[in-house]
Amino acid sequence: MTTYRVWAPEATLVEVEVDGVPHPMERAAERLGWWRAEAPSGDYGFRLDGGPPLPDPRSPRQPYGPDGPSRPVAHGDFRWSDVPWHGRTLPGCVVYELHIGTFTSAGTFDAAAERLDHLVELGVDFVELMPVCPFPGRHGWGYDGVAPWAVHEPYGGPDGLKRFVDTAHRKGLGVVLDVVHNHLGPSGNHLPAFGPYFTERHHTPWGAAVNLDAPGSDEVRDFLIGSALAWLRDYRVDGLRLDAVHALVDGRALHFLEELARAVTELGEATGRPLFLVAESDQNDPRVTDPRQSGGFGLTAQWSDDFHHALHAALTGEGQGYYGDFARRPLAAIARTLTGGYFHDGGWSSFRGRSHGRPFPKPYGHRLLGYLQTHDQIGNRATGDRLSASLSPGRLAAGAALVLTSPFTPMLFMGEEWGASTPWQYFTDHTDPALAEAVRAGRRREFTEFGWAAEDVPDPQAAATVLASTLDWTELRCEPHLELLDWYRRLIRLRRTCPELTDPDLSAVRVGYDEEKGWLVVHRGPYRVVVNLGGETPRSVPLDLPYAGTLALFGDCWPGDAENSLFLAPDSVAVVRVG
Repeated sequence: MTTYRVWAPEATLVEVEVDGVPHPMERAAERLGWWRAEAPSGDYGFRLDGGPPLPDPRSPRQPYGPDGPSRPVAHGDFRWSDVPWHGRTLPGCVVYELHIGTFTSAGTFDAAAERLDHLVELGVDFVELMPVCPFPGRHGWGYDGVAPWAVHEPYGGPDGLKRFVDTAHRKGLGVVLDVVHNHLGPSGNHLPAFGPYFTERHHTPWGAAVNLDAPGSDEVRDFLIGSALAWLRDYRVDGLRLDAVHALVDGRALHFLEELARAVTELGEATGRPLFLVAESDQNDPRVTDPRQSGGFGLTAQWSDDFHHALHAALTGEGQGYYGDFARRPLAAIARTLTGGYFHDGGWSSFRGRSHGRPFPKPYGHRLLGYLQTHDQIGNRATGDRLSASLSPGRLAAGAALVLTSPFTPMLFMGEEWGASTPWQYFTDHTDPALAEAVRAGRRREFTEFGWAAEDVPDPQAAATVLASTLDWTELRCEPHLELLDWYRRLIRLRRTCPELTDPDLSAVRVGYDEEKGWLVVHRGPYRVVVNLGGETPRSVPLDLPYAGTLALFGDCWPGDAENSLFLAPDSVAVVRVG
């Protein structure tokens, strides 16, 4: 027999239907709004006031998709390997973001696990998986998930995720999971039938906000925190990336993020593993990562779009939309973020039409994830074009060097390390024809307003869009991919052997640059990261101390004519020692 429980505070009659047989449920005396019943184990759903069976809001498994019946999971039955894994803290590490469905042609956890040796050889420390909760169809980014306690079946279901995590840990890799608490997908979301999971008090880009501060919000917060702890406990994931936390509208004295961070800390102490949370936030508010005892929310780190935007503007010359402020003086923007964390730290943002942000605490650069590319920054472009589609290998190498020698926690996006030629486009597999057409039309309408021809915007529902976005691993057999991959490996090795290159203290970083000539030099202890983005002309870059040797070079360089200078060929980057 299995104990079934569900929160349905507004229902007057609740039944659990197991393998097609209904069983009455009783109100739980110990918890208001909850119902419980003992019934045989099997595929099940809950009937509310005589309605059709609905999947469990806390469903651990959806074997037939988001709209089908739920299935219990005995997490204790999974046989984890005997190799001990004690976890790993985030500071000083390198993160690698990947999407299970397009990392390999098979698009499964098991197929992705077979490629983990590549990541071990690359030298990264954590694999960050994009969301794996169930969503309609087979293919999607995962941000339209609707069952935040379950695992997408086409990827391999619960046991598939556990096998992936177990394999990663045996190879010395930690695992971070991207989770979405700010909304659910438009198809297969049955939560409103059960209770006030959403509120009209606040609105987000996806509609009514998740209920974090209205009546009934205690249970909603418990629902989301319980889901987060389940990934960390039952699947042994090491950390969670929280999607768009600025959309978590919460007016309560104890903010949801602080409550979640406290619960994760307590679980880490109980399990003896250093569990952590990473936020995606566009607010440039250091309180997200400030310690709870100092009035912050206590998350470990957050993504840093400012650093990305500065790099992107400098490397590509693009200045539209939110790149505008960065493109005016892109090398100065890089310098500002490397030494201050945020670019917008209280000053004017032309994209927003207002001032934005607060100053970032300089000793804690590791609390910001720095990156050259992410799923968002590639996939939300009209054609999903990577930087490799328009930049020379030298410029890609320069961007990589600035990320991997930065005071931030570096993050790479799958395939970036070899300059993958495959785009990463927006794709869906909605089973509702009306929703599929709305997404298709909306995507094309959005980009045609910016001058794109409608036929040039990939159809999100087309199988060809997923296929085009899937990594081509045969590229690793040829140039220029092998040269770039070797460069990434060398840079990550330097981080291991040169502790000054992982020093998170922003106040210890100095940056020299010349916007007109296009050179930039980053001071990191006795090392200098020297970059020439100045068109087709070699540049003489001044060094503050005598050149003492090259640790890594992509392109060409030679000692300068003047004392304490270095000549760098166009689109070249060098990591050198001085002194």
